[in-house]
Amino acid sequence: MLEVADRPEPHAGPDSVRIRVLAVSVNPIDRLLRAGQLKDVFPLVLPAIPGRDAVGIVDEIGDGVSDIVLGDRVFGLGGVSDTTAQYAVLTAWAPAPAAWTDEQAAAAGLASVTALRALDALGPATGSTILIDGAAGAVGSAAAAFAIAEGAHVIGTASEANHDRLRALGVLPVTYGDGLVERVRTVAPDGVDVALDAAGTGSLPHLLELAGDVAHVVTVADHQRASELGVRSVNADNDSSLLRRAAEHAAAGAYTPHVSEVMSFRDATRAHARSEAGSGKTVMRIGSLD
Repeated sequence: MLEVADRPEPHAGPDSVRIRVLAVSVNPIDRLLRAGQLKDVFPLVLPAIPGRDAVGIVDEIGDGVSDIVLGDRVFGLGGVSDTTAQYAVLTAWAPAPAAWTDEQAAAAGLASVTALRALDALGPATGSTILIDGAAGAVGSAAAAFAIAEGAHVIGTASEANHDRLRALGVLPVTYGDGLVERVRTVAPDGVDVALDAAGTGSLPHLLELAGDVAHVVTVADHQRASELGVRSVNADNDSSLLRRAAEHAAAGAYTPHVSEVMSFRDATRAHARSEAGSGKTVMRIGSLD
């Protein structure tokens, strides 16, 4: 269960900063941890504070940190589960782009580092055709934006309701599900060079068929099937350089994190339920405790 409670304040240690949190996003890992589905991999000492990423105002700076000052607005990553609170300690961060709202910055941390790690694993994007399964999701849409900015042609799977949004990003949308291979070959008769599974819905065999080789496919969402098929899987790293790259794309007008819904953190139960139902990217405001 989720409830609002008082906990001791955290403090910035070496190579970390503390922020007064303005907003956080709900990621799949948050609800999986809360439900106990990752207890063998990431055991939590309960009660635990949920949350993996956040945006906020720096109010403590740990030893060894020299790239920011008190009062800076930053977005970034905390521990596995600890950011949905008035104060959070970040071990990876970057200045939040001025063009982003707090809600957009809250939605960017985990999604952007995951997307960049996946694209780096697939190799140089310039001139390539990349298929992204789940291109309307937080990670998928970030990966699409980054790949397009780096000169790739992107085909993305999504429901019909999200096709216009993908077209606005410069993505060629196709519907996911049965018949995917044929639909992709229709719009890309010369084939695809690489494929990214950002959905985790069992599409890896189809992506392999389209990309032609396990070396040309990466997943961020279906680690068990990837192991069975020999496909590479990647996870997020608390890497400030990746966050800065995402911010640079934002400054160039190439990346705006998508937010589906904004709630108060007091609605965390409903926010987790929305995430569980696959209802887009939910952000919770925290700064004013509204």
